[in-house]
Amino acid sequence: MNDWNDDASRDLMSLGGRLALLTRGEGSWVWDADGKRYLDFLGGIAVNCLGHAHPVFVEAVSRQAAVLAHVSNYFASPAQLELAARLKRLAGTGEQGRVFLANSGTEANETAIKLARLHGMPSGRSTILVVDGAFHGRTMGALSLTPKATYRDPFLPAVPDVVTVQRSVASLEAAFAAGGVAALFVEPIQGEAGVVELPEGFLTRARELTAEHDALLILDEVQTGSGRTGDWFAFQHEGIIPDAVTLAKGIGAGFPLGALITFGATSELFYPSTHNSTFGGNPLASAVSNAVLDHIEKEHLLENVNARGAQLRAGVAELPLVAGTSGAGLLIGIRLSRPVAAEVREAAHERGLIVNAPTEDVIRIAPAYTIGDSEVAEFLTQFRAALAAVASSHETMETPA
Repeated sequence: MNDWNDDASRDLMSLGGRLALLTRGEGSWVWDADGKRYLDFLGGIAVNCLGHAHPVFVEAVSRQAAVLAHVSNYFASPAQLELAARLKRLAGTGEQGRVFLANSGTEANETAIKLARLHGMPSGRSTILVVDGAFHGRTMGALSLTPKATYRDPFLPAVPDVVTVQRSVASLEAAFAAGGVAALFVEPIQGEAGVVELPEGFLTRARELTAEHDALLILDEVQTGSGRTGDWFAFQHEGIIPDAVTLAKGIGAGFPLGALITFGATSELFYPSTHNSTFGGNPLASAVSNAVLDHIEKEHLLENVNARGAQLRAGVAELPLVAGTSGAGLLIGIRLSRPVAAEVREAAHERGLIVNAPTEDVIRIAPAYTIGDSEVAEFLTQFRAALAAVASSHETMETPA
């Protein structure tokens, strides 16, 4: 067999390194083309909430594919209607809420940008506020809401009238005082920034300010939604109600799917011809999501998310190089005392453990909701070994000859 790296270099866009050629998965484990087994504690970046090849996922795909996989947006399907009603119930929108089904988190956020424009433009308000460190996607609209220069600057000019505020209530209040705000986009926990939590009271004050200034509070729960933080949505921990929330990743457990959920009067902003999607919410994607969300609910997996999250945070607390943790449920950032996250990720990979380094001093983990004692124990064993190897290498380098 040809070296897969050669094939990738020849045939795929050069957009980032690939660590291995994975060929199959089962539960929290995946295998590469050489038969090496890895414990997957990244979960496809917070996607594979039921792990790999879960029977519920496999059965839903097989059953629906044999009946009706896709129809255009000129038609509805039973699975689509069921999913919309389910998401409204889980989000607590009440009868007035509405759902738009898309293909990804980026597309859900693009839809929300248009929602903000529809809300603000009649009164001449076009400013969209975003929070420093945010990541909302890679397409031009979503990228314009992503302040990270290395992502955005090669594609300037961006969508206009986007203003970045710092992670503080004072900065948020100053931005609203300047006027012209149509919407605030905010992630309850910033995953790509290193699993960064917002300051206490930030979301509550954001809800107050957006209401006072007739602006929309739009929460990006692409990573935090679908139960990842131990409740169906992270905003539910705060006791607030947004105007709209976007989600993806875990909603399909590996099947491409995203959604925008609206609350109250915001649900009436879109009208025919303002937006749509050919593939969004097709019968196959909707059936898979229904099966996944139903399984999470019936098996009380959110209880496991909270219990295993606490177990993991306690387990890593005393490991070498660990300075602290952040996040909620099974979206966890492990903050390191030195900027060696990339080295730790590589050392973990060598030992058959998949984790992620979103910043130079943070390791991110987002394992399946189904993990148990054995997966937690294996993770702690291999992660401890990876940390020790990196710590030892730096001690060797720093020891005088």
